[in-house]
Amino acid sequence: MLFYSFFKSLVGKDVVVELKNDLSICGTLHSVDQFLNIKLTDISVTDPEKYPHMLSVKNCFIRGSVVRYVQLPADECDTQLLQDAARKEAAQNKQ
Repeated sequence: MLFYSFFKSLVGKDVVVELKNDLSICGTLHSVDQFLNIKLTDISVTDPEKYPHMLSVKNCFIRGSVVRYVQLPADECDTQLLQDAARKEAAQNKQ
């Protein structure tokens, strides 16, 4: 639930999602669900020569199990808050 809550706070921000098939998609985070499925709007592909069929796509839904990385805007990521929340969740799971 920690990452779900974190990604919910980033709705409306620009992110880059790298998939396991090496496709990287830039777009605005529209929504995320508890399975970390991601919906992006206003997308563009970082390598349009390699994926020309993606040029006409404007919105996409990405299944959470195919995501390798999500690159976040540096100014939106409070690492100290995220580390504290991770420690609290780990302590709760031990009990």
